[in-house]
Amino acid sequence: MTSILIAIIYLAFISLGLPDSMLGSAWPTIYKEFGVNVSWMGIISMIISAGTVVSSLNSDKLTKRFGAGKVTVASVALTALALLGFSFSHSFISLCILAIPYGLGAGSVDAALNNYVALHLEAKHMSWLHCMWGLGALTGPVIMGAVLSANRPWNMGYRIVGIIQLVIVVIIFVSLPKWEASEEKDIEDKGLEKREPIPLHKLVRLPGIKNVMLSFFCYCAIEQTVMGWGSTYLVLEKGVDETTAAKLAVLFVIGITIGRALNGFLAIKFNDVQLIYMGFTLISIGVVLLFLPFSNMVSFIALIIVGLGCAPVYPCFIHSTPELFGEDMSQAVIGVQMASAYVGVVVMPPLFGFLAKALSFRLFPYYILILELIMVVVYSDLRGKKTGGQSS
Repeated sequence: MTSILIAIIYLAFISLGLPDSMLGSAWPTIYKEFGVNVSWMGIISMIISAGTVVSSLNSDKLTKRFGAGKVTVASVALTALALLGFSFSHSFISLCILAIPYGLGAGSVDAALNNYVALHLEAKHMSWLHCMWGLGALTGPVIMGAVLSANRPWNMGYRIVGIIQLVIVVIIFVSLPKWEASEEKDIEDKGLEKREPIPLHKLVRLPGIKNVMLSFFCYCAIEQTVMGWGSTYLVLEKGVDETTAAKLAVLFVIGITIGRALNGFLAIKFNDVQLIYMGFTLISIGVVLLFLPFSNMVSFIALIIVGLGCAPVYPCFIHSTPELFGEDMSQAVIGVQMASAYVGVVVMPPLFGFLAKALSFRLFPYYILILELIMVVVYSDLRGKKTGGQSS
């Protein structure tokens, strides 16, 4: 694969992350302008996530028919148009409607790109590419913050990102011949075109597929619960003031982003399995530090450590998919993985909010630890099945 195509894929990953944190940044302004309940942001998020689940489950069919390059172009274009639609919206209903194409575009490009990288690039690139997603996710709120600080309407932030996405669409479109050349080489060398798309009811019967589905469910449940409730936990259980906690909520994302940058170098020496277990270990250390009655500074460090631990898990899970299930099956499996991940995003953070309100926010580290233990058990069982001679 040419270095130009690799650079374009890196750019696509940045575009994937750009809008992910913008809604949360703009929502304090949006809900007041629209006169809706502050909790209604969850409705928009659930619509987006539902769209990503649907498109992820159909990614195998779409990629087999059109190719990864064309699917990426169409998906980023769909997301860009949805973001531009956000920039002209002046009602809650319009945001809900536009959340549908936004989610459909995000899920397709996520699954297609992750499979393409898993098949064509080394593990280090998978980590660095997800680091690019982190940079995008950090940049989106910065753009929105700059817009709001300049006393411009929140719509302008979405307009800027939508225009950036359209520019990226043009760049990817121009590069389509390179994508197609790479895919044709796969057809000649590996015969990946011979398999028809697998129906979901057959896919879920593959040996080990339930393990990876639950692993992705738990991982994204951990990631989104920490991102969504970490600052509230610091305020209610650690006594951190609200302003400081709001600023420090980004520590977890910083930990993931830095961790993935470092993980790219570690991937040169260690394999996916070793890096995943290193991640599990760091998550456990971070959660234990949250349990202990140390100073607030230790809690801040704990969030960074949990982020560092999460850093290798997701990209290494994905990169090992062709090895676990075969290259011809990887797109279908990754689509199911993405769908499982988004279900975890939709279900588990709200569930924690319900439990914390009914019981106590002191449950936060216990909740994260239980999810991690489930993930460790099912992933270890998967590795045992594969190394024990079972194959898909």
